[in-house]
Amino acid sequence: MANDITLKQVNSRRDLNKFIAFPNKLFKDSPTYIPPLHMDEIGLLTKKNPSLEHCDLRMWLAYRENKIVGRVAAIINRSVNEKWNKKVVRFGWLDSIEDFDVFKALIDQVIAYGREMGMTEIEGPMGFTDMDKECWAIDNFDARQNMTLLYNPEYYVRYIEKLGFEIICKWQQNKMPASQPIPDKVQRINGLIAEKYKLRVVHLKKRSDVKPYVNKLFNTYNYAFKDLFDFVPLTQKEIDVYVKQYVPFLNLDLTNLVVDENDNLVAFGVAMPDLNAAYKKANGHLFPFGWYHLLKTVYAKKFDTIDLLLNGVHPDWQKRGVHSIYYAEMNRNTIKIGVKNAYTNPQIIGNEAEKIWHTTYDTEMLMTRAVFAKKID
Repeated sequence: MANDITLKQVNSRRDLNKFIAFPNKLFKDSPTYIPPLHMDEIGLLTKKNPSLEHCDLRMWLAYRENKIVGRVAAIINRSVNEKWNKKVVRFGWLDSIEDFDVFKALIDQVIAYGREMGMTEIEGPMGFTDMDKECWAIDNFDARQNMTLLYNPEYYVRYIEKLGFEIICKWQQNKMPASQPIPDKVQRINGLIAEKYKLRVVHLKKRSDVKPYVNKLFNTYNYAFKDLFDFVPLTQKEIDVYVKQYVPFLNLDLTNLVVDENDNLVAFGVAMPDLNAAYKKANGHLFPFGWYHLLKTVYAKKFDTIDLLLNGVHPDWQKRGVHSIYYAEMNRNTIKIGVKNAYTNPQIIGNEAEKIWHTTYDTEMLMTRAVFAKKID
């Protein structure tokens, strides 16, 4: 029954640790759940996160008989609301036991907070930025995940639809053979494009080679994604956090950059070796052995599977075929390494990058994901 559920706002580090740990206990028997690193969650959900300079955050734990049965975060991203002329409160970090009353109590709490703050709509699941985990799977719930993806069981979708939410944006993930031959036509056209526009692929030999391109990559990301659903550019402080978080784990063979004759970054594609097993062994903690498992995987010379995490083309260069140059370079490197399978991160259905996977490469659909919304009465 709903009246036996108590919601407690997270105000202490002790409560925050419980908030972060809850899904690890809830989904400990799920083979596709990947525990996030505890330190990364602390960085997102405390004042360490520079996004809180333009976002408001509240978090709650749901209790029944003194036992935690759910959690949720409410986020008001003022930059998003200003850019897109909205009054939206986001829900994120929503996890619940399989009990509709618990799930509803968590959503109702976010709605109440949103109403109190003058919001007229609720949407989610979303984080602070598009670099955070967002969107739930709406099919193929048992399909492979990775550490950047938001895990959810099927009942979340049933429950959110029962509450009157509707899908407002869809993403698709694909799986493909990573060492499939590069079509002759693609190689020929790529050569013509590179020659015509005086473009070249940057070959990173050592980790220090990445440094001159890091800010260029994120600036290109900001421009490339500016018109996509609910996107706002990352601030420099946010970029600095992501650089610190991701650059140490970059695999240079899977980091592909395309520049023009003046060394301006035109396009990028970043992939990583499959870190799932390493994250599971770390079980949320870098110490004492989490670092070892992660770095052992990142610096491995051979691996079977990669995740295509992030890619983009500067708007000035879109629709000129530049996507294909870094896809082909990635393809060459996966053939060299001997990678068998590649998985894309979610791509908004219908955008340019998502179309290329289907028109150029042999792919199969892995799962569809979605963000949901409804008006606040």
